[in-house]
Amino acid sequence: MIKILSGSANTSALKWVAFFCLFSILNDQPLRGDSMKMYAANSNLVIHDEQKEIHFPLFLMYPTTVRSESIKIGPYSVSSSENAPIAGGKYPLVVISHGSGGTHLGYLTIAQYLAENGFVVAMPEHYGNNRNDNHLEGTIDNLQFRPRHISLVIDALSEENRFKQHVQISNVAIIGHSMGGYTALAIAGGSPWTQSREPVEVVHDERAKALILLAAATLWFTPEDSLKAVKIPILMLTAEHDPYTTPENAEIVLKNIPEPSQVSFRIVENAGHFSFLSPFPESIRHPDFLASTDPEGFDRETFHTNLREEILCYLSGIFPN
Repeated sequence: MIKILSGSANTSALKWVAFFCLFSILNDQPLRGDSMKMYAANSNLVIHDEQKEIHFPLFLMYPTTVRSESIKIGPYSVSSSENAPIAGGKYPLVVISHGSGGTHLGYLTIAQYLAENGFVVAMPEHYGNNRNDNHLEGTIDNLQFRPRHISLVIDALSEENRFKQHVQISNVAIIGHSMGGYTALAIAGGSPWTQSREPVEVVHDERAKALILLAAATLWFTPEDSLKAVKIPILMLTAEHDPYTTPENAEIVLKNIPEPSQVSFRIVENAGHFSFLSPFPESIRHPDFLASTDPEGFDRETFHTNLREEILCYLSGIFPN
């Protein structure tokens, strides 16, 4: 079920998105305006940064007409077809930026659903700031590299033979969770500062047309003018019980974005910081595995069923067919 957004900063444009979604659902119309049945496919790529002499993996999900089957991706089971041909057409691109020390495979429920509904979804593993290699955590290099990774992903897909004719490179949305929220704001025009109030030079990319911030870490944008160049629509969700990205992080965005009416914001009741990660299999959930935990009484499975619809609804209003 789609939940209509509520918050302190919804414009008529954002209200139109909500109306568009309700109309489509009530009339059994596809949100992306394509009546062809589509499934999800997946592929693994490697992104090379020749300037920094590094490379990092990219997991891609995209629409296909090939019927999917249940496959294992990491600990998750998803419905997808490995390396199936992409369906004919051109699709907006969504890049998902994971949290610090996290995994790029932590958002597969969202990615699969978006792919089935006409989006290409790219999930890079941030070099030096992931669960397998976290040596850049807390460094200026990490603040600079992360947004650069997003631009490199967009560049690569504009050149990759299988996908370059099917990706709308000028229509890109960035979904950022936790430190991924920092990444999204930085690439969309944000000017980060260190804790010692030194500016950090980052890559901005005008191809980013919308942001979705999930429990975003934003303390690098505390100076008032640090977000003055971010002028694209933002859907921002925070968790009610989040000891990591506290309410101050959302307040920074609401205060420093030059057009607060561009921000649609709400707090997810009873959610925790890790509730935005796809539900883990029951077999690996454990109180000591923090990423699998939620506040008592929170139903992550139900939440993600709603979350994926909310994100699709929002993006379909911004990138209609």
